[in-house]
Amino acid sequence: MAEAKKLYIKTYGCQMNVYDSERMAEAMGGAGYVETSSPEDADMILLNTCHIREKAAEKVYSELGRFRPLKEARPDLKIGVAGCVAQAEGEEIMRRAGLVDLVVGPQSYHRLPELEALAREGRRALDTDFPVEDKFDALRDRPKAKRGPTAFLTVQEGCDKFCAFCVVPYTRGAEISRPAARVLEEARDLVGRGVREITLLGQNVNAYHGEGPDGGIWSLARLIWALNEIDGLDRIRFTTSHPNDMSDDLIAAHGDCEKLMPYLHLPVQSGSDRILKRMNRSHSAESYLRLIERIRAARPDILISGDFIVGFPEETEADFQATMDLIEAVNYGYAFSFKYSPRPGTPAAEREQIDEAVKSDRLTRLQSLLTRQQRAAQDAMVGRRVKVLFEKPGRLPGQMVGKSDYLHAVHVRESTLRAGDLADVEITESGANSLAGRVCLH
Repeated sequence: MAEAKKLYIKTYGCQMNVYDSERMAEAMGGAGYVETSSPEDADMILLNTCHIREKAAEKVYSELGRFRPLKEARPDLKIGVAGCVAQAEGEEIMRRAGLVDLVVGPQSYHRLPELEALAREGRRALDTDFPVEDKFDALRDRPKAKRGPTAFLTVQEGCDKFCAFCVVPYTRGAEISRPAARVLEEARDLVGRGVREITLLGQNVNAYHGEGPDGGIWSLARLIWALNEIDGLDRIRFTTSHPNDMSDDLIAAHGDCEKLMPYLHLPVQSGSDRILKRMNRSHSAESYLRLIERIRAARPDILISGDFIVGFPEETEADFQATMDLIEAVNYGYAFSFKYSPRPGTPAAEREQIDEAVKSDRLTRLQSLLTRQQRAAQDAMVGRRVKVLFEKPGRLPGQMVGKSDYLHAVHVRESTLRAGDLADVEITESGANSLAGRVCLH
C-alpha cells in the first residue's frame, strides 16, 4: 500500500477560513493526503489566505519566500495559494511567484484534487471561478475524522451590502445560503463525531435565507430552532451579523431558544452617522442603539461584541468622539478594532486618507476604552455560576480549559474532566484574558 502523502495547511483570517481549511483537508484526503503540522514534512503546502487585513497580499508573498528553500531542496513539493487573496490576485500570484503550483479561490476549493493533479503534470492550475455546482455538495462524501467538542459550520457566504471599505463582495461573491436540509445533515454528522457546540458562519450570517425542507425559505432563526432539536447538540452560536438583518424572530430566539448562547457579535464600525453613510452601512448610530435595546430586552444577560474602524477617510475628531460615545452607551463585552487601511478596488480606497499618526492615536484611545469595558465584563463574572464546555488540557497539571456560555475562556483544576465535558463552574477569579473557577458538584 502506497504511503500517504502529507498536506500542510496554514490558515489566515476568519472562522470561515478555518472551516474552509477543514474542508480542503477532507477534499485532499480523498486524493490520498493526510495532514501534517510541519511544512518540512509536507508533500503539499497550502496557504488559505485572507484579504481583510492590511498588506494581505504582501504577507502571502513573504510567507511564500520562507518556503522557497523547501521547494529548492524538493522540487516535487507542491505549493498552493487558496482563499480570498487567491481570488483577488490569482493571475498576479501565478505570474509573480514562480514557486506556486496552484491557485484556487474560496468558491472552488472542492476542485483541489483536480488542480493538484494538473500541477503534478506540470500544467497551469488556476481556478478562481464562481462555479455553478455547490462545493459543499461536492465534498459530502469525503472521509471525515472524529472532531473536538466545538465546530464551525458555514451556512451562508458572500455579501450584497458593498460597504465602502470591504472586499468581501468581490472575493466571496453575492450572498448565497445553503439549503437547510444540507446544514442540518452536516450538523447531525458533526454531533455524531463528538461535537457539542456549533457556530454557524457567514459573511453576513443573519441574512441567511436558505431553502427549507418544506420548499419555503427559512430564516436564520428558523434554522436555529431546527438545530435546537438535534439530540447531543448542546450549544448554538452564529457570526458575523449585520444590524440591518437582525430580524424580529432572531431577536426573539435569543430570549426563547435554550441552546442559543447569550453572546452576539454585531459590528457597527462607527458611531458617526456621517461616516456610516460614507461607509455605505445603511444604518444609523441611533438605529443600532435601539436594536441593542431590543436584543437586551429579549435576553438581558446577553454579551455584545462589535467591530470598529478608526481613521476612515474624512473622519474628524467629532466623528471619532461619536464612536466613543456609542461605545460608552453600548458597553461591550468584547470588541475588535482596527485602523482603516485601503483595499484596492473598493470605493474608500480612492478617497483622501487620514494621517497614520492620527489613526494610531485614535485607535489607542478607542482600545483603551474597549479594554476597560471588556475587563469589567470579565470581573463581573466572579461569583457567578456558568456552564463551561471543556475543550482541551491547560498548561498546568490537571488543568482543563473551555468556554463559558458568554465565550469567556475558563480554566479549572479538576483531573476528572475530559474534553467534551459540559459542567457548571463557579467563577472565582478574573485574569487578564481568562477566568478561573471550580466545578460545582451539585
